[in-house]
Amino acid sequence: MNNQDQINNASDAVIVAENVTKTYDTGRIKVTALNDVTLTVDRGEMVAVMGPSGCGKTTLLNCLSGLDEISSGTVKINNTELSTMSDKVKTKYRAQRMGYIFQAFNLLPVLTARENVEMPLLVSGTSAKDAKESAENALDLVGLTDWMEHYPAELSGGQIQRVTIARSLVNTPEIVWADEPTGNLDSENAKDVMKLMIKLNSENNQTFVIVTHSDEVAALTNRTIFMRDGVIESDSK
Repeated sequence: MNNQDQINNASDAVIVAENVTKTYDTGRIKVTALNDVTLTVDRGEMVAVMGPSGCGKTTLLNCLSGLDEISSGTVKINNTELSTMSDKVKTKYRAQRMGYIFQAFNLLPVLTARENVEMPLLVSGTSAKDAKESAENALDLVGLTDWMEHYPAELSGGQIQRVTIARSLVNTPEIVWADEPTGNLDSENAKDVMKLMIKLNSENNQTFVIVTHSDEVAALTNRTIFMRDGVIESDSK
């Protein structure tokens, strides 16, 4: 699909990026992490983003999800341009409609699994009672009902990543952004996590954008984008 086709099909897409450039200015040098990237992702797609270290994969994910500002171009989620949102509105939008899974887990060690999963809901204004119920349901979904009152230090790596996935799904997000979600896991836990993500994608029609170095992970998605030097080198389904 060429750039114009992507733009023409924007009405069918949940994510639309047009001519996105991201430049980091250190004061001494300028580094272009993304260079005029145009991309669309349809609702319900599971997309892998691959490429060598430093090619712009994580920067693309951060810019598409609104975690990072872009230097030029536009990013729209459900036809709403992210740059038109205030920081407060954008934060609430992410908490209510997006989920995030990171390689480093990013769980708070002083909170139980359930309390970690509740956080996105509490941030978006959900009552404590409803947040607790939703967190328990999400943890049940990932098979951790018996571990919800345990702290991260009491869980295995695979269990911790399942808590992270439960947290990313607790608000029933339209889009789940995952940055190396299996990077810290052994092969067996990595397979289990991917099976879970595929199941959720299939059953809930949720869109997954997954940054990965793993050919095995990419093979399980239905589309692979390969990046190099801040541009999309190939895009295959």
